[in-house]
Amino acid sequence: MDLGLTGKVAVVTGGSVGIGLAVARGLAAEGVHLALCARDAARLEGVAEAIRAEFGVRVLPVPADVGVAADIDRMVAAVQAEFGGADILFNNAGTGSEETVLDAPDEKWQQYWDLHVMAAVRLSRALAPLMMERGGGVILNNASICASQPLGYEPIYNVTKAALVMFSKCLANELIPHGIRVNALNPGLVRTPDWEKTARILTEGKAQTWEAYLQNIADENAPIGRFARPEEIADFAVFLCSPRASYSVGSTYYVDGGWLRVTT
Repeated sequence: MDLGLTGKVAVVTGGSVGIGLAVARGLAAEGVHLALCARDAARLEGVAEAIRAEFGVRVLPVPADVGVAADIDRMVAAVQAEFGGADILFNNAGTGSEETVLDAPDEKWQQYWDLHVMAAVRLSRALAPLMMERGGGVILNNASICASQPLGYEPIYNVTKAALVMFSKCLANELIPHGIRVNALNPGLVRTPDWEKTARILTEGKAQTWEAYLQNIADENAPIGRFARPEEIADFAVFLCSPRASYSVGSTYYVDGGWLRVTT
């Protein structure tokens, strides 16, 4: 299926690993030029070079921490200089947390608010006018099933991802008259390097393997009985970024292997 994305320009945050990398590769396979950002400059440059070589698209790597407003300003300036704007924004950068509400300091709440919410606010605010000049665009925000079905050990993650979902709805209503579609994704269990790293740490010196640890989590939570591959999330994300999804506006899509325990 031709998704009609050839020649478009996409900005992908957290684009050097996990879901962000899978989405970047999926877009590149459709002929989309990329502006990728991540904090690890060396890994980001390596990813950019690999995507250029494999798919023949232009890739602009911008080392940046999107939780910092000045880094976002610098990234947007780089995108304007290289591409003149963007057609797609995938707000993906983020990470899990571990705390209790009673013990977590203000600084930790602020850090995650800036990373999960304000990064999407600032990038959308900066890039939406450029999308309007190009005739429209797509903003897709990567939230989490935890926005609706919280995990007890990460209340800050749960709260900020829930806020990102509501932001997506509000932004969708504001931008659709300008031809910009906004949606959100709520993935469930996705086998990213972060999950594997955590599993290795928690099983070190124990009889249980890290692979068995992850399988137990999947068995306990996902009726499908396994973690998703990042590419499975990316395939759906790329579709939502395409004109083939032209009637998809202001919605939140669960890609969770059946984990969500209520209807939405």
